[in-house]
Amino acid sequence: MRITPKTPEVRVPRFVGLMAVDAREAAEAHGVLLAAPDRPEFHRTVVDYVVRQYPPPGVEVPRGAVVTVWFDLGEGEGGGGAGVREPRIPNPTGGGLQRELGEPGDAFEATR
Repeated sequence: MRITPKTPEVRVPRFVGLMAVDAREAAEAHGVLLAAPDRPEFHRTVVDYVVRQYPPPGVEVPRGAVVTVWFDLGEGEGGGGAGVREPRIPNPTGGGLQRELGEPGDAFEATR
């Protein structure tokens, strides 16, 4: 655990990208508290990753201030499940619609 100097204000560390357990340790080491509105059992959360935080990193706040972190993306922030978009190979040929060719012969046609 890192001990911060006892100043009245501290800089908010970057929590985005950290696992919950690491974010809690970093918050304690920097002299701030964490709140997670989307995780009621935040103290038990371990491997979820922080995707947002407020206030942002580098802002000076009073020692013991609460920094809010989120683990789920909010409405309109991505995570829509569109999947991976890969190019399809081979690419479709250009040329548009092609005329359908007739069959070489009719099976029910009378033979001579």
